[in-house]
Amino acid sequence: MHRPRLSRRTVLGAAGLTAAPALLAACGGTGTDAADAPQSGGTLRAAFAGGGADEVLDPHRVNLFADAARAKAVFDKLADLGADMAAVPRLAESWTADAALTVWTVKLREAVFHDGGPVRAADVLYSYRRIADPEDTFRARQDLAPIDLDASTAVDDRTVEFVLRHPLAEFPSVLAAFGAYIVPEGATDFTAPVGSGPFTFAAFEPGRSFAADRFDDYWDGPALLDRIEIVVADEESARINALLGGQVEYAHDLSATTARANEDNDAIALVASPGSNMLGFAMKTDRAPFDDPRVRQAVFLLCDREQLVESVLSGRGLVGNDLFGLGFEHYADGIAQRERDVDAARALLAEAGAADLGIVLDTADVGSGFTEAAQIFAEQLREGGLGVEISERNADTYWSEVLTEGQIASYRSGAMPIASHISQRLLTDSPTNVTQWHDAAFDDLYLQLQSTADETERQGLYDRLQQRLHDEGGYLVWGFADWIVGTARNVHGVEQAPANTLDWARFDKVWIA
Repeated sequence: MHRPRLSRRTVLGAAGLTAAPALLAACGGTGTDAADAPQSGGTLRAAFAGGGADEVLDPHRVNLFADAARAKAVFDKLADLGADMAAVPRLAESWTADAALTVWTVKLREAVFHDGGPVRAADVLYSYRRIADPEDTFRARQDLAPIDLDASTAVDDRTVEFVLRHPLAEFPSVLAAFGAYIVPEGATDFTAPVGSGPFTFAAFEPGRSFAADRFDDYWDGPALLDRIEIVVADEESARINALLGGQVEYAHDLSATTARANEDNDAIALVASPGSNMLGFAMKTDRAPFDDPRVRQAVFLLCDREQLVESVLSGRGLVGNDLFGLGFEHYADGIAQRERDVDAARALLAEAGAADLGIVLDTADVGSGFTEAAQIFAEQLREGGLGVEISERNADTYWSEVLTEGQIASYRSGAMPIASHISQRLLTDSPTNVTQWHDAAFDDLYLQLQSTADETERQGLYDRLQQRLHDEGGYLVWGFADWIVGTARNVHGVEQAPANTLDWARFDKVWIA
């Protein structure tokens, strides 16, 4: 059954959340203003787009940003990602490798779960073995594939010895994989989850609301907030209106258009992390018409990326080149920027016998600018002679449906290491392979890359993989948007950070003054 969207008036009422004082419009605001010393206390209410009534609190099943924000509040990983996509220690105090890069020793810091039990090496191995279960589809499974978990051992309660299947110079990034959270040994029921994160679970209503309270024994120091509440508001208009109306103090994922309209609004503060949100379209490479690389190449050439950045992002973004990770480590910036060429696209379509091709473009209101970008892109494709029908799918089920269904779909991604993007989305058995890219030679080249210790040689392999994707892949990446959140003026400590990195949605360091 389709779940109605929350409007500005119903966000708090439907979720049953607590009341809060009116927003402050005083000077100060988000960030680390020296005039505003951190203060303890209060509840922060944050509005995120959700995933409907099927949402769960199992941290190994995170998919949407709301899932990740909830998991981050309750759980911890061994490492997380800095803004440059380098691994930053979290539950792992340190990591060292042997000379062959095949055995990595991870020392755990002193930390406890919410029930008082210590975080042990046995909990780490249990968590990773659960994620790696071949009978399930946990998102981080492919990231953990280099680890031989049968051979890996707990040396003692605070030391894990990871034995790898092959040399891996970038192993610390594995520890920071999206969804690779540590749960207590034996945990299978997450209706009232126990983690080691900065907040303890309090309440959850799938598709509507979540609440968690400060954990005083958190290893990184108690959170400043007493409570964090996450409320579902799928439509961006509902999120910004709830913020402006005082129903929430944090609105996640705002569009450039909304940011421009509110940049002089004294009632709120905007925090933008430039170029951290990839936007594009995903073509299914295993079925007609996009199983023909000439058709994919024609679609690449019909896209006017500059128009999309200017129109959809109000110019607040960077033009993409059909590759993930612009500006990140290992990005192949030597590949020439693709330019629009309608005549060349028409010739490719004619050669493929697809001059009068009709396609269905799937989209939904699940992200800022999604439907607008689909409409503009459809017109660009029509200029090349393609017939395009836009299909508006149900926002609640969009991501699960387009993973396996359809021909081409609107797509976006937050930040992650390029290696994680490849392992999670582009290998034959990747769990979120939305383009259905299946190529044994590509898989083998990625395995070779992982096993290459020399940084120059490894970069050369990254370049080869990305050149192949640029030439024949199924991701059309037209731009990189600023990642924008809005806060009440009395909220402080929200950092500029790409989505899915350490400081994104890091509510334990936020305070209200």
